[in-house]
Amino acid sequence: MMRISVRDVMTTRVAAAEAGTPFKDLAALLVGRGVSALPVLDGQRRVIGVVSEADLLRKEEFRELYRGEGYRPRLRARLRRLLAGRGEDGRRKAAGGTAAELMSSPPVTVAPETSTVTAAQLMDARGVRRLVVVDEEGRLLGVVGRRDLLKAYTRDDAELKRWVEDAIPERWTDRRGITVEVRDGIVTLSGRTATRTEATAAVHLAKGLGGVVDVRPALAWRREGRGSPSARSSV
Repeated sequence: MMRISVRDVMTTRVAAAEAGTPFKDLAALLVGRGVSALPVLDGQRRVIGVVSEADLLRKEEFRELYRGEGYRPRLRARLRRLLAGRGEDGRRKAAGGTAAELMSSPPVTVAPETSTVTAAQLMDARGVRRLVVVDEEGRLLGVVGRRDLLKAYTRDDAELKRWVEDAIPERWTDRRGITVEVRDGIVTLSGRTATRTEATAAVHLAKGLGGVVDVRPALAWRREGRGSPSARSSV
């Protein structure tokens, strides 16, 4: 089955930092490379964390908010930071001077074979803008961000149509009875299958392909399942 993996869309020329990289060098890397975050590596190029521009800006933030021994930020600001879970972590990062002290750890990583659909779901679940791509040993291979995942949706409709048709197993006796139409990345499946199970599976297969915006099923089937009476319905 054709699908788009993280390997197909990830950025491989990645700016990275070592654990001992100082604050000023981190800032220079972020600004100079025009990126918002850097993977942090150990001596074997294993990813041990990620340091972002937000992590560095905490230092200036705390200098402004907590200047002077007697200063306390407004109650609303303190509550907002507490609810966001940023209180102690923010203070620690504001005092940090190296990548190891400023980074978020453990990093959110994926394997290069991960599908772009799964990667997008992971980003959403973990609330991150990017994923670090690593090999089996945890060594850096690349980075995939939200914009990279959008590349999957630039495939043209004709290519998506071929992918969906190839994804439907030929062993299904009514394979040629399924008609695939694609317009603006939206797949419509019509026709019929032998069973309801095969019709449902065809829809799930199409939804799992990278670049498919949505699937609109309009399938009928001859019977509900093995030994079940004949049926004619739409998914």
